[in-house]
Amino acid sequence: MREQTATQLLNAGSRVGRMTAFIGLDGFVDDILHVVDKRESAEKYTRLPTIAQLAERLAGAAGRSTNIELVSQLNKLGGNGPIMANALASFGLKVTYLGILGYPNLHPVFADFARRAEVHSIAEPGYTDALEFEDGKIMLGKHQSLRQMNWENIKSRFGLDKFNASFGSADLVGFVNWTMLTHMSDIWAAVLKEVCPGLKGPRRKLFVDLADPEKRPPADIRSALQLITAFQQYFDVVLGLNEKEGFEIGKALGLNPSDHSQEGLLKLCQDIHQRVPVDTIIVHPTAYALASGPEGTAIVQGPYTPKPKITTGAGDHFNSGFCLGKLLGFPTERCLLTGVTTSGFYVRTGQSPAIADLAEMLRHWPA
Repeated sequence: MREQTATQLLNAGSRVGRMTAFIGLDGFVDDILHVVDKRESAEKYTRLPTIAQLAERLAGAAGRSTNIELVSQLNKLGGNGPIMANALASFGLKVTYLGILGYPNLHPVFADFARRAEVHSIAEPGYTDALEFEDGKIMLGKHQSLRQMNWENIKSRFGLDKFNASFGSADLVGFVNWTMLTHMSDIWAAVLKEVCPGLKGPRRKLFVDLADPEKRPPADIRSALQLITAFQQYFDVVLGLNEKEGFEIGKALGLNPSDHSQEGLLKLCQDIHQRVPVDTIIVHPTAYALASGPEGTAIVQGPYTPKPKITTGAGDHFNSGFCLGKLLGFPTERCLLTGVTTSGFYVRTGQSPAIADLAEMLRHWPA
């Protein structure tokens, strides 16, 4: 399957160059950080490798105090939307991005992104300190500016006609980071009421990523899922969830999931799909990915590495790879394969892959 998928991807290069995507609506400046365990000299230190070890150190400081040293590894563009859009542009798609990347001028961290895509910003970005460990990451966010991403500002600072043109013509529309964008549900409701009834042309793809909804009330999550389902009238809708998000959605829907095995996650994915009847539901843990789609269910193992170069943005790269497969008409299993390959390339290199990079990795699958 990997060889056949590599051939399909390489043969589709010219098609991909004609495809368009309209993605939004967030934007962050990410500072990727390591947590120091022992400082050996001014230049040398060892890092805390796991979240559990940081938790132990913090718990030990309760009632007293402690000093935690953070060492910056990389300052980069962040947010689910910019990372996903940047990855799609790396494949060769013509990408239009609407988000919060600096206002009235773009933040410098997005300058390269703006050269690869048509970028529009209506507010200042959020800021994230991303503490990376070998077993995951902790995202510490400053979100004050995210409240400015609302329907009124979209209409006044971007323009309703421009929104209608981009939303109404893109082969792929992506709405991501519902959790942090507190006006996203209102934006969806307005789009469903004011924009969708006037859509013309062939049926297209819409991708949604809620982005860790743990801090949102269950009633808000259920309301968002109803709005997402409403888009299925106009689009083939894909809802992407990582493992933690899958369990949070399951709890909000009253499923009370507890089984973290592949079989348990597959059943959870199917149960969510029964209650959220969109085109496809994805659940992607770190080592593999599974989905419930039009052809039924599928599971694909990924090129997992225990020593990733970077993990922040891995899920967004998976999403871009899955959507690439969807746009090319791949069955669900091969969409999962393009997703895990895209993510696997990114966590090893820190770079977004081109299609040739995906084909190379598919043909020389990491041990």
